[in-house]
Amino acid sequence: MTERFSKWDAAEHLRTLDDARLYLQACADEDPGDGSLIRAALNDVARSGNMAGLARKAGMSREGLYKALSAGGNPTFATVVRITRALGLRLHIA
Repeated sequence: MTERFSKWDAAEHLRTLDDARLYLQACADEDPGDGSLIRAALNDVARSGNMAGLARKAGMSREGLYKALSAGGNPTFATVVRITRALGLRLHIA
């Protein structure tokens, strides 16, 4: 018997702002130090909601948001802050 696996997408499971906050915190804690996991988590959170609305709130184009958060993207810190604020979250350094 062959096992079948389906692709799991975190964006399908992020339903509330608290879900997004906890997910981003866990990814920040596990990030290897290059920001790649944080960028991927922001991508998941952005895709879980209204991407066009988030881009508008962040002062970006939808395409620019997709590009910045894509696997090959390298968003600036200012972009990460704008996206985080547009999501209704804030960065905290401890």
